[in-house]
Amino acid sequence: MNSLPQSRTVEPAPTLQELQERALAAARPKAPGVDAAIVCDRLVRIFSAGGIEVQALQGLELTIRQGDLVALVGASGSGKSTLLTILAGLDVPTAGTATVAGRDLLEMSARDRLRYRREVVGFIWQQTARNLLPFLTAAENIALPMQLRGRTAGLGARQKAARVAELLEALEIGDLAHRRPREMSGGQQQRVAIAVAMANNPPVLLADEPTGELDSETGAAIFEAFRTVNRELGATVVIVTHDPMVAGEVRRTVAIRDGRTSSEVLRRTVTDEHGEESVNEREYVMLDRTGRVQLPVKFLEALGMEHRVAVDLAADHIEVRPDDIPGH
Repeated sequence: MNSLPQSRTVEPAPTLQELQERALAAARPKAPGVDAAIVCDRLVRIFSAGGIEVQALQGLELTIRQGDLVALVGASGSGKSTLLTILAGLDVPTAGTATVAGRDLLEMSARDRLRYRREVVGFIWQQTARNLLPFLTAAENIALPMQLRGRTAGLGARQKAARVAELLEALEIGDLAHRRPREMSGGQQQRVAIAVAMANNPPVLLADEPTGELDSETGAAIFEAFRTVNRELGATVVIVTHDPMVAGEVRRTVAIRDGRTSSEVLRRTVTDEHGEESVNEREYVMLDRTGRVQLPVKFLEALGMEHRVAVDLAADHIEVRPDDIPGH
């Protein structure tokens, strides 16, 4: 007996609306991984002054994993400080998305934003005097964020005192507990400021040029304090800096140019056959969603590249060469 042909269900062609919805879904940024502390996707910030618009951030993309210690570098006006104030909840982006420790910075109410600044991020200004109240001692300055947080901190007086003592010891500033800011050096004030920023145990610590007012030796000591916060207290640390010493000491340095991430330097410790350790450093350029890259200026200048370049696809890489048809 001949078997009857099996019937097949023919799916109707998708409607225009369904195609549009699929396209929108594909265009949405993927949810950050569970280990992402900071995710910025096509972040835009436009300032208007006197009828003139200035784009401080132009579609910036950045992902920072939990537990990372990252330096942000770039020329004045590149957008790095604007990015930091957005991540700190002190400013709001014009467009794009920004997520810190799972909080969507564009969806916050004013109350949410205040709570976010108290609980989720610690922030340190470049100006040492701006981080501390002058009429309080170091211990009182550190205790203040816990008091302002109120009942949500879930800490009694003894627990708050224990947290203050823990931070004073971790940052090696126990001898400053009863001193007021005017009785401290600039480096000592910044160490206390780091303790203040970590008082409520935030998962993310942000610092804007924290060594900018300090000499190189003191700056190195402050950077060690950030290492302590990152290693022993478990915070993800992001530092905006012009200091090459600081930028060269972190595992990852992200360069920002013209409001976008342009390149990264990744460092790792390698051990040779004799057991000697050294730091391996490599620079990468960043590829955004539209396929754009910003080539390092030193590379462009070395080959006289400007306006346009020739691009060829090789077997396993892309060749970028100076324009070979001058005058067109």
